[in-house]
Amino acid sequence: MGLRFRKSFKIAPGVRVNIGKKSMGVSFGGKGFRYSINTKGQRRRTVGIPGTGIYYTETSSSKHKTSSYNRNAELKRLQAKRDKLEQLEQNRLEVSMFENRLEMIKSLHKEYEEPVDWYAIKNSAPPFNKREAGPYEMEAAKELESYRPGFFEKMLKKDEKKRQELAVKVAEAKKKDEQAYAEWEKLVELAGQVLEGNIDAYFQVLEEMAPFDDLAEFGSGFEFFAESPDYMEIIFDVHTDSVIPEEIKSLTKTGKVSVKKMPKSQYFDLQQDYVCSCAIRIAKDMFSLLPLEYVVIHANDDVLNTATGYMEKQTLLSVKIDRATLDKLNLDLIDCSDAMDNFPHNMKFLKTKGLQPVNKINI
Repeated sequence: MGLRFRKSFKIAPGVRVNIGKKSMGVSFGGKGFRYSINTKGQRRRTVGIPGTGIYYTETSSSKHKTSSYNRNAELKRLQAKRDKLEQLEQNRLEVSMFENRLEMIKSLHKEYEEPVDWYAIKNSAPPFNKREAGPYEMEAAKELESYRPGFFEKMLKKDEKKRQELAVKVAEAKKKDEQAYAEWEKLVELAGQVLEGNIDAYFQVLEEMAPFDDLAEFGSGFEFFAESPDYMEIIFDVHTDSVIPEEIKSLTKTGKVSVKKMPKSQYFDLQQDYVCSCAIRIAKDMFSLLPLEYVVIHANDDVLNTATGYMEKQTLLSVKIDRATLDKLNLDLIDCSDAMDNFPHNMKFLKTKGLQPVNKINI
């Protein structure tokens, strides 16, 4: 508790001067009535009945507030109200993003590539007859032929410059047509190699189409192996520690963000759902892009080896997913963890410890 000091001395009967740290005041009056005023502009009137302990005090300010002063106070009040609303909206957005993150973790398998029809691509018609001008060149040539210089362009001798610019556009359009035709030829050739089971073409498709770029947001890394055109083996790092949140965010009744530690059981359930959802998503994309019969997927993560005390990369899920069975599943309604029972797999899950290291499936 801080100490406060005030000096007070009498200058006349019933009149006293009060000196404080931040202001000075004068008070006068006697029993039953007293009036005081200080340098801050505050006025206080005290009226009471002597001997009864009953009194009434009224405080007022001597400052005259102009309309601009009152307007300023009102604007500050509105600003504070707006800041509060903005904070509430920011809190709602923060919680919504957290909830969306949880939903994404469990539904990665619902976002997959549309199937590529390699037969249709291989038998597709060329974009134009190579012995004739292409569509871009024809359009640019038409613009050149239809050009009619105006009076001022002729007078200022700008018509020739304009024709040269249009001629350059025709040349550029021709190159654009040639590039489009070359890309069509390349795609048709790639389609033929894919349909023939060329493994190098498989890897070219994966490199150019990059089907798992969005999974990279979750920190996943991928390795692909193939010895036969019928199947492919994929190893991916799940990085569950950086993906699964350890806290739960929610809104209180007053609109504030409440942050609590996530129960271990919920954390491990999310871990399992995330890993299994990734595996199904990877298989679905592989079947959409390549004519594979099945894929073998190994989900790896850094796990503490209690024997050595070091983090080591271990397999948490190893599953062989075939195209025919996967196509029969309703991906919008399945529980990804339960869906593993449809395929040969190795997975050990403990409610109190989560996914445990397992051996890879023998292909």
